[in-house]
Amino acid sequence: MYYSIGEVASLLNVNTSLLRYWEKEFKIKIEKKSKAGKRFYTVSEIGVLTEIYILLKEKGYTIDGAKKELDKNNDGHLTDDFSKDEIIEKLESIKKKLKNLISL
Repeated sequence: MYYSIGEVASLLNVNTSLLRYWEKEFKIKIEKKSKAGKRFYTVSEIGVLTEIYILLKEKGYTIDGAKKELDKNNDGHLTDDFSKDEIIEKLESIKKKLKNLISL
């Protein structure tokens, strides 16, 4: 299932321009784009954006600091010393919002 950039921006409470900026800065390759260039995000991509959101917006990291934190682990995801509870809580919130969007 794919979600539009507007839906993801709404879920994370950020602007679509910020998501595009994060894609560029963190070199996130979006799996699906329309012929017109519209972005469609997978749940996995939303998870990565959520990790970035937590580092920047909730933990107060700089862009460079967040990049270093994400780079600590080969797969680009947060390391084990980062609070998994916070990530799980944020993802559960996003999951709930996604279910609400689907039911509309």
